[in-house]
Amino acid sequence: MEHFPYIGSGPYCYANSFAMLFRAHAPSTAVIEFATASPFGMQLVGGTLPFFDPYGWTPEAGFDGALQAMGWASTVIKSTNADEALNQLQRALSDGPVWVGPVEIGHLGHQPGMSGPIGSDHYLVVLAIEDGRVRMHDPQGYPFVSLPTDAFLTAWRAETIDYGAPFTMRTNFRRDREVREDDVIRASLSNAIRWLSMENATHLPEETVGNAEAAEVLADMIEGGCNDDLRGHLIHFAVRVGARRLADAATCLARIGHAEAARIASEQAQLVGSLQYPLVTGHDAEAAAILRALAPTYARLLFSLQRAQ
Repeated sequence: MEHFPYIGSGPYCYANSFAMLFRAHAPSTAVIEFATASPFGMQLVGGTLPFFDPYGWTPEAGFDGALQAMGWASTVIKSTNADEALNQLQRALSDGPVWVGPVEIGHLGHQPGMSGPIGSDHYLVVLAIEDGRVRMHDPQGYPFVSLPTDAFLTAWRAETIDYGAPFTMRTNFRRDREVREDDVIRASLSNAIRWLSMENATHLPEETVGNAEAAEVLADMIEGGCNDDLRGHLIHFAVRVGARRLADAATCLARIGHAEAARIASEQAQLVGSLQYPLVTGHDAEAAAILRALAPTYARLLFSLQRAQ
């Protein structure tokens, strides 16, 4: 099937948050996501938790490289306790909105169904602190939402997130140079190759596997009996964001003339996206077969990108 770009909703929290802070100078969220290298690989963290992102990758691992490729910089502030964090946030807000995260999404009580930690990260933009509430743009679909300050600080403590530091924010976003979107994509290719090669890993719980092996092991897990937690993680988050990332990667690669790499990324996007229906409906043998078809595409994409450099 010919590649057709996707535009729509999805869990693109940090890309959307960056775009909000960049304002009129923001690249497309597709280019922001591409610059983080998130589409280039697959990992099974600890041998049990699947993500369609690179082996050993975390969102924070991709941020500084992405900002550099886009011609932007920011100041990272990390606080040691809730009182210090709140004071730092109030001071930072005097200069405008503040990019915050990771936070534990399960503590964001304005989101229906969220009543406690679920071990899932999230990013958002804080607009103000007023009347005992934190007002924010939550890119999950909640503009100008507010949350009691104590609840926000609990989420921001991020105790259940397995990377990063509590009470992290970015301020003082500044554009150091103007970079065209196609040049952002080109500047990000070497980093994409490193991640896809599984050479950048710094965040590796024991038994974590990547790329083809991750796809094959996950296929075996699903075929052997997909429990509710694994199924929920896949259908509510991992498949949705993974397919979108790959679709955006294909679009970006095509823009700079890397037709073969774009074709492979589009094939990956279609395979990952096609997992949604069988996983929702319990057709687990079909989902396992799709994952086994996905497994060899990682080596093919790596070869194509290396040849194009």
